[in-house]
Amino acid sequence: MNFFSKLFRSRDKPTNFISTHWPFLWGQTTSGRSVNDRTAMQVTAVYACVRILAEAIAGLPLNVYQYRPDGSKEKLYNHPLYHLLHDEPNPEMTSFIFRETMMSHLLLHGNAYAQIIRNGRGEVVALYPLLPDKMDVSRDKGGKLYYTYTRNADEPNGKERFEQVVLRKEDVLHIPGLGFDGLIGYSPIAMAKNAIGIAIATEEYGATFFANGATPGGILEHPGIVKDPERLRQSWQSQFSGKNSHSVAVLEEGMTFKQMAIPPNEAQFLETRKFQINEIARIFRVPPHMVGDLEKSSFSNIEQQSLDFVMYTLNPWIVRWEQAMQQALLLPAEKGRLSFKFNVDGLLRGDYQSRMNGYAVARQNGWMSANDIRELENMNPIPDDEGGNLYLINGNLTKLKDAGLFAQPAGGNDFNES
Repeated sequence: MNFFSKLFRSRDKPTNFISTHWPFLWGQTTSGRSVNDRTAMQVTAVYACVRILAEAIAGLPLNVYQYRPDGSKEKLYNHPLYHLLHDEPNPEMTSFIFRETMMSHLLLHGNAYAQIIRNGRGEVVALYPLLPDKMDVSRDKGGKLYYTYTRNADEPNGKERFEQVVLRKEDVLHIPGLGFDGLIGYSPIAMAKNAIGIAIATEEYGATFFANGATPGGILEHPGIVKDPERLRQSWQSQFSGKNSHSVAVLEEGMTFKQMAIPPNEAQFLETRKFQINEIARIFRVPPHMVGDLEKSSFSNIEQQSLDFVMYTLNPWIVRWEQAMQQALLLPAEKGRLSFKFNVDGLLRGDYQSRMNGYAVARQNGWMSANDIRELENMNPIPDDEGGNLYLINGNLTKLKDAGLFAQPAGGNDFNES
């Protein structure tokens, strides 16, 4: 065990041999379009997927829990981390903005970083997001991780053009996505840059097509010899392209116009754009109906798709967040006693009638009280003296061995127990 521990600590610098290689990460695609985090976000499907996931994580209630000796847990409203994560991680951001920013970094770059500010007792007092494209992860001679952040002169406390700040592992909240070595995450944009490049190319084609008045190109045929073809081409384009594309053309000297380009419907332009929406939604595992594609959605399956989104799309990201915060933010004495938990009950509740039917079953079978139900519905509790915390059961239910006891004479036993 000691041998493998030393071997692990002596590994080289943490990298993903694919995503951290510059030509792979950002650059030209086979479609001829350059893809990076900014150009990708200009594709509506990418922007929609990133916004949906970032806002979903940012909007979920995030609480700090303490485990009791009996195995139950309680919310710690007075813990300093509750205020930081639930309300205000730093004086410049709300919790929603902080988590939305971190999640967008995670979706675009595959990694999210935040600097941890601690007091003299080691307690966390603030969290500040750091740009992932300026962060470098390395190991020291002892094999321990450390982070190097390149700060520009226009950033707070920046002294030089490219000042490098070294941060200990204890001072960084790092949430990695899917990666090669488990320490650095892949960029989903880099991994799927060809699919996004096709989407960019089709958008540019459509924009150019409509900029020319939705009129395909063609050739001018002259029965004789044209003395100055370049002048004729420029004259035609200035008079009959763009805003003037639908003007009436007067052809002299026996010239004719012949359309040569393939119309968009024959090139399946619209079908390509639809397919790329589903392709990008597949990258982020977002149901197509959430990015505006309702072609394969109906009233009978859209609710199930929304539940699948919570279980199979949001839940893995939530676990990454919870475990990363558990590892980085809690003091050694707190680990094992405290935990972080996103509450997704509100997303899984269903419609009003389904919730009421579920509450009725839970109430009648004694595993939810009136106050348990009211808490889920964001209602004030009923006082204890009015029975708000009572757990009731249906009186018609009894144990099998006690069946018929009500018919026995007082003090007698007419039934033989087996």
